[in-house]
Amino acid sequence: MSDTFPETHSETQTDTTQASDNQRPDYDPELQQIADYVMNYCQGDAEEKPGREAMNTARLCLMDTLGCGILALRFPECTKHLGPLVAGTQVPHGARVPGTNLSLDPVKAAWDIGCLIRWLDYNDTWLAAEWGHPSDNLGGILSVADHLSQQRVAEGELPLVMRDVLESMVMAHEIQGVLALENSFNRVGLDHVLLVKVATAAVTARLMGATRDQLLSALSHAVVDGHSLRTYRHAPNAGSRKSWAAGDATSRGVRLADIALRGEMGIPAALSAPQWGFNDVAFSHLNHDLSLKPEGERRLRLSQPLGCYVMENVLFKVSFPAEFHAQTAAEAAVLLHPVVCERFDEIERIEITTHESAIRIISKQGALANAADRDHCLQYMVAVPLIFGDLTAEHYEDDFHAAHPEIDQLRDKMVVRESPRYSREYLAPDKRSIANALRVVFCDGTQTDEVVVEYPLGHRRRRDEALAPLTAKYRANLATCFPVARCDALQALFSDQAALESMPVHRFMHYWIR
Repeated sequence: MSDTFPETHSETQTDTTQASDNQRPDYDPELQQIADYVMNYCQGDAEEKPGREAMNTARLCLMDTLGCGILALRFPECTKHLGPLVAGTQVPHGARVPGTNLSLDPVKAAWDIGCLIRWLDYNDTWLAAEWGHPSDNLGGILSVADHLSQQRVAEGELPLVMRDVLESMVMAHEIQGVLALENSFNRVGLDHVLLVKVATAAVTARLMGATRDQLLSALSHAVVDGHSLRTYRHAPNAGSRKSWAAGDATSRGVRLADIALRGEMGIPAALSAPQWGFNDVAFSHLNHDLSLKPEGERRLRLSQPLGCYVMENVLFKVSFPAEFHAQTAAEAAVLLHPVVCERFDEIERIEITTHESAIRIISKQGALANAADRDHCLQYMVAVPLIFGDLTAEHYEDDFHAAHPEIDQLRDKMVVRESPRYSREYLAPDKRSIANALRVVFCDGTQTDEVVVEYPLGHRRRRDEALAPLTAKYRANLATCFPVARCDALQALFSDQAALESMPVHRFMHYWIR
């Protein structure tokens, strides 16, 4: 028997043995940038601290978001999700869920609060290459802050105050919003709630007292965590998961922050690891933002320094509980209602001119299966205010839809087209419009004027105009749950910025117990 290897094997001797380089890298620079922003927040010179506009807007955002959550308590499909996983569970210093008598561990409380505030798609919005709702992070922020504040008092320490909550909101808005500016997760089928998970993990880790390394660990675990697909937001699968997805994400952010605070090691190249990192897994086959960027740029990017830009420019939903790309379309429909309300049988077609994102997300034909399907249908959100002069949460319910076949009759007459200018100005940093235009054409050849609304009520350009109706919206939402005296007290909480900022968190949350 020969002592030599077979010839076929010897031919492979020149091949280099394949092995991974196991030198542990530094954390990805994007994660370090986020961590340094959070760790150093409010520790610099006065001019580097959050501006008054950002903090005042955060106060309005907190007010509006809690009001939206209170309104959601009217809907059993929402409230069935609330409460402890095991009935009767008692949690020391449990986090309270507004509008209920629930006191839960911070992870489940974050889920419940997040579910409430997103259920009706009525809280603030951020639109860029990615879309989302930065106030979704309030589920994690409020639950952690309430629990920690109670725990500190029980241990003889000073409580957290509402300024901590408002600062956390500014940071969470900024992290989620700046990541959304040029990173289009929707183009690779991922849901925007992954940004809620990342932002919540960062700011709640800070509230818990994380070191820089612990905060980086939390961020890295949020990046590599399993991420939701957008399937449940789009035809033909749109459904109610889109209403609790953010609660799930903010809750997961709290859990990952807790894991990191327990000393769990991080994953330094969570973004950049070849083949296994987020960039290669999610973005490797993406011509990012349709601009045919080279492969090396197909990665998660922070396109500008982190400050308070997002909170200062956030969009409030003032008029309608509707997906934000349809807000101006619904407003235009309300303006056209008096002109067409006696002539529905004479309509030949309804022309909707809109922007690319609205067409991609909410333009639908055919049957609509449920309320969640309807509140993400551009044509439905135009038809209802054309007919009734308003659009409310009840207008999406099955019984209402079944009772009004004229809604779908109008939908069948709608023609949707894109305006290239609207699409450009939707992304323009100095505009960020969300434009829609409506025109109704009648069978006799006559037509209405085209009604154009480029900036919705609640846009920064219409902020002053929105303040009174935003406060009225909050008061109306409170009245669906609380008696007048409690509504007065809850409204007074937001009347004085300085008083709110100095209020202990656990005392603030006590006002919301039902």
